[in-house]
Amino acid sequence: MEITTSVAQLNEAVGKIKNEIGKVIVGQEQMIDLLIAALLADGHVLIEGVPGVAKTLTAKLLARCIDVPFSRIQFTPDLMPSDVIGTSIFNPQTATFSFKHGPIFSNVVLIDEINRSPAKTQAALFEVMEERQITYDGITYKLPQPFIVLATQNPVEHEGTYRLPEAQLDRFLFKIEVGYPSPEDEVKILEHAHKGLTTHFTEAVQHVLSGDDIIQYREAVSNIHIEAKVMKYIAELVYETRNNKSIFLGGSPRASVAVLRSAKAIAAINGRDFVTPDDVIKVLHPVLCHRIILTPEREMEGGTAADVIRDITKKIEVPR
Repeated sequence: MEITTSVAQLNEAVGKIKNEIGKVIVGQEQMIDLLIAALLADGHVLIEGVPGVAKTLTAKLLARCIDVPFSRIQFTPDLMPSDVIGTSIFNPQTATFSFKHGPIFSNVVLIDEINRSPAKTQAALFEVMEERQITYDGITYKLPQPFIVLATQNPVEHEGTYRLPEAQLDRFLFKIEVGYPSPEDEVKILEHAHKGLTTHFTEAVQHVLSGDDIIQYREAVSNIHIEAKVMKYIAELVYETRNNKSIFLGGSPRASVAVLRSAKAIAAINGRDFVTPDDVIKVLHPVLCHRIILTPEREMEGGTAADVIRDITKKIEVPR
């Protein structure tokens, strides 16, 4: 199939997903675009926002649009790794152990309040998220494809939470920061709530894509054209994070690859079979904001990751 044909079909499918999610969700266009981009770029997403801004609901709606198995894991302080990946069950009739798959063995996995479980349970996700497999008792089990983890966390709650380690944060393609809706959007939310759409979204939202469709569209996204000068632009942006006086820890090569993959996905969502510098800039913050660590001095001055990333984009010359 030609790239242009694949992109046209993908763009049509994206429109259908937005229409389905839009039946329930109001005013979160950027979050929806980034969630779809992550799905097409084969990446995981961390959604951060205060309670009640539809983080979990949007993730569930995206999963509803895809005709694949879905599982939800509520992370709690007493959750064990075996509650996530599975465990061995003894069969007394055969006197043997068999592995029982945990809820992580699904195509779309929603992890609610991911920062509420301790380091031991967090570590259970490392191999799953990076290699799409788990190793238990010396045996490797592959996860079904496509596979995506959508995780949520609240930035304002500290009691009973555990900070995600940098190695795990780096495994998320995006960190999406969700804010409050505008007054106009909140009126629409009230109208939806009055009609019961937010509580009966299962009936409101229909399947749009199959798992095979996602795999096909991911291939189309990987074949999106990108010029050498735009790839150099990505490298220069990420390299600057390693040499910026305001940044203690910069982006790794995995961050550069994440920018490349997500920029291709954004280009495809917008109906193009080539990447522009604007696509790169659009994904730069959600790709880098959770990967860089500011210096204590910059933090004491009130600086944020968004401020530093904005400064970097102004410093590096945009290719023409």
